[in-house]
Amino acid sequence: MENGLEKLLLTVEPGEAGERLDAWLARRAEKFSRSRLKALIKAGQVGIGGDAATDPNRKVAAGELVEVIVPPAEPAEPFGEKIPLSILFEDSDLIVVDKPAGLVVHPGAGNPAGTLVNALIAHCGDSLSGIGGVKRPGIVHRLDKDTSGLLVVAKNDTAHHGLAAQFADHGRTGVLRREYDALVWGVPKPHIGTVDAPLDRDSRNRQKQAVVRSRGRHAVTHYSVTERFGSRAACVTCRLETGRTHQIRVHMAHIGHPLVGDLVYGSAFLTKAEALPTEIRAGVKAFRRQALHARLLQFQHPRSGAVMRFETEWPADLMNLRELFRKLTV
Repeated sequence: MENGLEKLLLTVEPGEAGERLDAWLARRAEKFSRSRLKALIKAGQVGIGGDAATDPNRKVAAGELVEVIVPPAEPAEPFGEKIPLSILFEDSDLIVVDKPAGLVVHPGAGNPAGTLVNALIAHCGDSLSGIGGVKRPGIVHRLDKDTSGLLVVAKNDTAHHGLAAQFADHGRTGVLRREYDALVWGVPKPHIGTVDAPLDRDSRNRQKQAVVRSRGRHAVTHYSVTERFGSRAACVTCRLETGRTHQIRVHMAHIGHPLVGDLVYGSAFLTKAEALPTEIRAGVKAFRRQALHARLLQFQHPRSGAVMRFETEWPADLMNLRELFRKLTV
């Protein structure tokens, strides 16, 4: 290592020829994530035969000498922002919050600030002992920006590892349980059922997820109808057996009952709102987020072993939407 730079020299073995450069590096340089290596490739920090290799899709050839230059890590800790938080529980290991709709969980492209992580650093930054050597909150699961409800966040490595293991297990051998309430178009039949459909990125739109039978990741959602509004809509409770991106939204759309307000996976159902009686049509059309709330969260405390169970009420906008639909049954 020179001046903080780390250099790797790797030779492509005969049996590795034809692999993608980013995939090959991820396997050979295990200490770095594939996304980190892909970024280094695009930044010109990977060379083959003395020339920069900037295409992650490039195929490697047997005998090639690949040089990777890893610059010193830059401080990535977001700054704290005084954003109001609804805190249900907090101790030295973790914090449970009721996230409002509209709040992004973690800084990223398009959302460099104003996130839950920024709010947590301002609220409890002094009590963070570090996740991976950096004083930051440990995010072990996420909610979409426009999904409201419960999140648990770790304050230290011990809690982070313990919680992450539970979420990776998805409650198969432990007490972890996550339940969401949703308001969907139509009434699912049967009223109690399971959607077992693998998910992956949509080949036509990389920003979306889709049911992909051939290469998708295992995804299971259990649902039950809790209230019906004639035949037009229903309240549904969903319990996650897995935790894929947009899982509930995609699964409910897949069985023909997308979430009310979901413009990504339920845009084809906008005509349903147009067909509603005049006295409720405007209010339903004005609801511009997916009608989804993470109502229940149960897990085992990573240090004490105690079973922690939290429930939260629906936010006002979702309750108002439900009241509008209830007018259909009067």
